[in-house]
Amino acid sequence: MPSSGYDIFPFSENKVKLRRNGVIPVVSERDILEICRDKILTFNHLNKNFDLPFTTGDKNKVNEFPIIAKPRFGKGSRDIIKIQDFQELEYINSRFSNMIFQEYLPGEEFTIDVLSDLNANPIVSVPRIRLQTRGGISTKGKIVLNKDLIEESFKIVKFLKIIGPCCIQVKKDKENVFKLVEINPRLGGGTIFTTLAGANFPKMIIDIVEGRSVKPPTISEITILRYFEEIILDEKKNTNYIGKDLLASNVNLQ
Repeated sequence: MPSSGYDIFPFSENKVKLRRNGVIPVVSERDILEICRDKILTFNHLNKNFDLPFTTGDKNKVNEFPIIAKPRFGKGSRDIIKIQDFQELEYINSRFSNMIFQEYLPGEEFTIDVLSDLNANPIVSVPRIRLQTRGGISTKGKIVLNKDLIEESFKIVKFLKIIGPCCIQVKKDKENVFKLVEINPRLGGGTIFTTLAGANFPKMIIDIVEGRSVKPPTISEITILRYFEEIILDEKKNTNYIGKDLLASNVNLQ
């Protein structure tokens, strides 16, 4: 099961070959992947049916600040820049290629993990507020079972006919209205949050592939923290230590 926005394309493009060899790829059709990958296509395809922030690839159509500049085919939070005026706009436009300009959304940001079956019928939706991120990946989040977000995410998935897992990012504008920012038709970096809350996507996907009945699980509104952990490799002693255990002991590394 691919979890990278780039890795999912070969799986989608080779569905027939994979099935012929007994592999069932739980991934959407290639045209849907392209709509989700290309932020201009996302805006053009969904703007009439859903609330999206103003998005353009033409700097001459920008007339309100602040505004966000980001790569048209970007991944995570790389090269996302908040622009304050026309001078900065001109600089960023000359400095970076293939950028888009998007309405600045100052409000809360949510990620919604959704799982659909092989016929693009959504089974479960788990919204969570992104309380802290690092490199575009959630490091602190809280599950919030917002009914409006759950219903809206189901509508988006049905509209696009997304198969398998996806993570949808929404953010509130200055009027406190949720707007759709991004759709990733794959497992997200914070899927573990949803798993810990009660929706074990990997297990559910296996059940779907093996033809078992999959029902919406009960979701707990919990807060999850994640952190990095240091592992020390002591080659002289042929021993490994976990950083926190080493600090709590009197181990001599000399």
